[in-house]
Amino acid sequence: MGDTLSALRALMASHSPPLDALVVPSEDYHQSEYVSARDKRREFVSGFTGSAGLALITLDGARLWTDGRYFLQATQELSDQWTLMRMGEDPAVDVWMVDNLPEDAAIGIDPWCISIDAARRWERAFVKKGQKLVQTSTNLVDEVWKSRPPVEINPVSVHPLEFAGRSVEDKLKDLRQKLIQEKARGIIFTALDEVAWLYNVRGSDVSYCPVVHAYAIVTLDSAFFYVDKRKVSSEVKLHLEDNGIEIREYSAVSSDVSLLASNQLKHGEIKTIGNGTHEAEENDYELVWADPGTCCYALYTKLNSENVFLQQSPLALAKALKNPIELEGLKKAHVRDGAAVVQYLVWLDEQMQEIYGASGYFSEQERSSKRNNLQTTKLKTTKLTEVTASDKLEGFRASKEHFRGSSFPTISSVGPNAAIIHYSPHAETCAEFDPDSIYLFDSGAQVLRGHIALGNARFPNGTNGQALDILARVPLWKYGLDYRHGTGHGIGSYLNVHEGPHLISFRPQARNVPLQASMTVTDEPGYYEDGSFGIRLENVLIVKEADTKFNFGDKGYLSFEHITWAPYQRKLIDLSLLTPEELDWLNSYHSQCKDILTPYLDESQKAWLEKATEPIAV
Repeated sequence: MGDTLSALRALMASHSPPLDALVVPSEDYHQSEYVSARDKRREFVSGFTGSAGLALITLDGARLWTDGRYFLQATQELSDQWTLMRMGEDPAVDVWMVDNLPEDAAIGIDPWCISIDAARRWERAFVKKGQKLVQTSTNLVDEVWKSRPPVEINPVSVHPLEFAGRSVEDKLKDLRQKLIQEKARGIIFTALDEVAWLYNVRGSDVSYCPVVHAYAIVTLDSAFFYVDKRKVSSEVKLHLEDNGIEIREYSAVSSDVSLLASNQLKHGEIKTIGNGTHEAEENDYELVWADPGTCCYALYTKLNSENVFLQQSPLALAKALKNPIELEGLKKAHVRDGAAVVQYLVWLDEQMQEIYGASGYFSEQERSSKRNNLQTTKLKTTKLTEVTASDKLEGFRASKEHFRGSSFPTISSVGPNAAIIHYSPHAETCAEFDPDSIYLFDSGAQVLRGHIALGNARFPNGTNGQALDILARVPLWKYGLDYRHGTGHGIGSYLNVHEGPHLISFRPQARNVPLQASMTVTDEPGYYEDGSFGIRLENVLIVKEADTKFNFGDKGYLSFEHITWAPYQRKLIDLSLLTPEELDWLNSYHSQCKDILTPYLDESQKAWLEKATEPIAV
């Protein structure tokens, strides 16, 4: 790591102009939260493997900013050459740069990896001391990263209408109406999940995210898909061309944005299908729409800043509002997944008793001395680790219909590791199971009182996620406790595990978009004690219209429908803390769990689930 920093500082010194600092963000050219192996530049320079963070390298130091999910993990992974900056507690990166870098300092960025929002915010901050943002012509990290993984040619696939629920033609028609409404001649899409959703395609360019590295530009009478053409089969080509979409090389997006700015971007031989012609309107419109949060600064600089319409992409909300086909698919997927989780819990319960002499999933008694005596050969040679258990869970999932892979790396964590909120085990270093420790697994396929309070909430239309976040925290606040992450996020329909524009969180951006019927959102409060344990309960919810006795202000009211099905472990619940209403909900949920999952289980698994969901006396 020291050699990497030295090499980068040498490039910074020889740069024209010389750089006083270099920003290395987590994001790729598409501002993605999760990136491919060859785009993990911040991880390469810092050694920190979390999904969120920003590295700042100066001539005499190196700092890493990350959020509360990763404070503990970062302290463990960063070398002594790095200083951890805790977001929400330490000064923000732009504030730190202004206060600590010299006047007239030059701060280097790769403009492809920085959003319009971030670059403009930093430029405003730098005016105070005459500091300047310098766009490097190449990515300096790539120049020193000798073992950088090569480009992979992963095929694009068509996402069938039977799962997508809406045709590309329909989506483009709605989008063009939005362009006319805002008097925009065209729009640039850089977010990978938005490109995939709009054109009903999927890929495998990023682990756990079924997306393809691609851009899209849509005008009133044309549509373009920028991708490595080696990834496009004849079937995908036909699908796109049938929808009036022209396929162009990935690298052509830069010059085409310049053409769009001067109203010279035209289709080749592909004809536009089913969208009418808007040539007259297009010639009258000057604006080009770009999402400042997801569009990179490099493309923004190709546009005339006076004619850029900077506003959140219209696809962010359209994608979040799931259609009936998508909602039905999500519900069915979670039933299959719930069955896999129960099968895993049954297997894990048996293994823990057999190998470690654990008291079992249901028993409150102390474990037997079986493990201490080591009376059998199996006890000496067999062990369970965080990775082998996680692999077993994926095996149960893989046996289910339509399985396409996990949506994020399974958080399989024993004891103290569970306090690392986004812990990711590795075979060489992971922990062995311990019958006396809590085991937390959080996987893409699940504290109780706050979890119930949020899941049962009813609220008027127009309510945002920041207003609801408190419901999950009040039971912890009562005892002076809290957790450092948000409470809920949207999920994609065979897309990304984290999906906006809405969220349930204490963070200010949770105020931006109210929850609406047919959105999905997670309900995942937790509590963590560093070095000891971690607890998190997570269900996926669908926002739906609520049937309330009254309708004050004619606003209409909303509520949640649970679609995650897995039993809560009763011996970890202090029943004396629950109200009668909370116990009623728990019994009702467990009853539904049993009814929904039983048809997918064998006889021994059914018997286990029957016991796990027995009613609790109120």
